[in-house]
Amino acid sequence: MKVPKVIRTYCPRCRKHTEHEVSLYKPGKRRALAKGERHHEWEKKGYGGQKYPRQRRFAKTTKKQTLKLKCKVCGYTRHKEGIRISRLIIE
Repeated sequence: MKVPKVIRTYCPRCRKHTEHEVSLYKPGKRRALAKGERHHEWEKKGYGGQKYPRQRRFAKTTKKQTLKLKCKVCGYTRHKEGIRISRLIIE
């Protein structure tokens, strides 16, 4: 699916429709010292293994792509809900 580089859409901070720069959202590196991450490691430790079953076979063939919209007026960034799509091209 092709998406334009600039979209005119609603900005909650400006409270009006403005032009937004479009980019693809990518999750950052996971922090090993975060509370949840440490707790999960502790749960896995010793006998018993995973606290929930590991997903060996994936049911989905595509991932949800989330768009990151940045307002050109105020610089406010928000995410647009993900679309299940095989390939996203920003042009």
